[in-house]
Amino acid sequence: MKAANWINAFAPADGAPPQTLLPFIRWALKGSGWALLISAALSIAAGVVEVMAAMVLGQVVDAALASDPAQVFAQNSTLILIAVLFFMVLRPALFGATSYTQSLAVGPNIFNLVLSRLHRFTLGQSVTFFDDDFAGRIAQKEMQTARALTDVVIEMIHTVLFALASVIGAILLLGTVDARIAIALLLWLVGYWFMIRYFMPRIRERSKSRAGARAIVSGQIVDTVTNIKTVKLFAHADHEDKAALNAMATFRQRTIEFGEISVAFRFVLMTAAGMLPILLVGGALWYWSRGMVTAGDIAATGAVALRLAQMTGWVSFTLMGLYANIGEVEDGMRTLTPPHRLLDKPGAAELRVPKGQIALQDVGFSYGRETGGVEQLSLTIAPGEKVGIVGASGAGKSTLVALLLRLYDAERGKITIDGQDISGVTQESLRRQIGMVTQETAMFNRSALDNIRYGRPDATEAEVHDAARRAEAHDFILGLQDHKGRTGYAAHLGERGVKLSGGQRQRIALARAILKDAPILILDEATSALDSEVEAAIQIALDHVMEGKTVLAIAHRLSTISSMDRIIVLDHGRIAESGTHDALLAKGGLYAGYWNRQSGGFLGAQDAAE
Repeated sequence: MKAANWINAFAPADGAPPQTLLPFIRWALKGSGWALLISAALSIAAGVVEVMAAMVLGQVVDAALASDPAQVFAQNSTLILIAVLFFMVLRPALFGATSYTQSLAVGPNIFNLVLSRLHRFTLGQSVTFFDDDFAGRIAQKEMQTARALTDVVIEMIHTVLFALASVIGAILLLGTVDARIAIALLLWLVGYWFMIRYFMPRIRERSKSRAGARAIVSGQIVDTVTNIKTVKLFAHADHEDKAALNAMATFRQRTIEFGEISVAFRFVLMTAAGMLPILLVGGALWYWSRGMVTAGDIAATGAVALRLAQMTGWVSFTLMGLYANIGEVEDGMRTLTPPHRLLDKPGAAELRVPKGQIALQDVGFSYGRETGGVEQLSLTIAPGEKVGIVGASGAGKSTLVALLLRLYDAERGKITIDGQDISGVTQESLRRQIGMVTQETAMFNRSALDNIRYGRPDATEAEVHDAARRAEAHDFILGLQDHKGRTGYAAHLGERGVKLSGGQRQRIALARAILKDAPILILDEATSALDSEVEAAIQIALDHVMEGKTVLAIAHRLSTISSMDRIIVLDHGRIAESGTHDALLAKGGLYAGYWNRQSGGFLGAQDAAE
């Protein structure tokens, strides 16, 4: 089995991520244990071999000094052969195996394992989680945490375990030379440990602050770029520049603070590293001058001292990076691990919709505010019934749809579909049974084919093309071309579909809903971005799509819902009127007032303000 396949890089996690460091690391790495153990064992073996190199060198020096110079190779052929095999075969093979496991088994797989688990958990967060943060910041936190934790794992194996094995081996080797030299090394290690204990927590905290400031810069820039048309339309480039510069200034200050502690650490470290060869080699020379150690012992001690001095800098810089990465992991944990606010109940069933009846019973929801949302809303929509929802801005139309889709849980009352309480079914199965075309159509920066196929990922190209034709989108899609020369259904639409007109985006969204063919259909201003000619052209297709489905249609353009089976008028979160278009006009209430005050078929600004 290839090392690249030792770890299942996309294995699901067990439950939600813990919010403390060590349990979080165990959660993120679970399933990779035996591969990490093999890599760790090889690294430890490499550390031991590194110390053995000094011992072999010392043995060769002592043997050479004890031999006749003219016969040195003949008299020590076996020892020399062992030394050659050690340096040319064993040592390269072991270091090569260590590099092989770390580069192929650990690095690529651990990053993707952590990232896939974090991303999967983040996707399960409620809409509120994403509303409360920058999209760019969330994305960066996922990448930052996965990258930082991968670096922690690699450096723990590649550096820390290797160094520990080397240090322990060095102490044992120096103990065979003279116990007092080994004790000197132990005392130096105690001082080194206290230095690490002082600097590393401070590096960790400043790294955490630096990571947080960096994420804010990224979030600010992504937010500006995402809304670049608004920035230009309002001529606010200077305003956005100042906001970005303020975020950058904070990041710069955090980076300077991190740099200050890094400079102090490096100075102390280099001073300590310089003491080590003086201490060990000087001690060995002192004992050699009194005939207590051999020249080979001096060579071995010198090799160990120089290697440990070099390793001290390497290990210390690695530890600095290690603690910095731990700080970044903790920073990412704060953002990414809050518990999901909307959870499926244990044992939640799949929603089945044989008919399509929707019932709301005394439903209340206010977004945690004193006003807004819906209150004591009771409504039953019969299977296959087409219901229009109208009302002034803030009347509760969008809240009603969000509750039906369970983007939020109702604070009071319950909602059922064919008698099944939607709070007791899985969210995925609920949303699979509801098709939706919104006023603000969501497009991915993918091909037109992929955007339409999002409604049903297993659909054939022929089915996608048929849905596009029924939505009056096929012809304009054939004329698309992106900046890479891809054309037609293969052309990419740009971020959020920016390369399309509003009407084109909505026709693709309608094609997506047609392809999904869900038994319940929600139209939220589905034709608002279409001109009258195009709207008339697809109205027949829309009517066909609605056949046999339970439909909720939210509209400000009242003419688009005048033929609905029933129209519900919402006012301040309550149902104010209900009936057919003609009945409501005859009643002379809110709906009749909206109809009479329409300008060009839309509710006017006066209505929105009421």
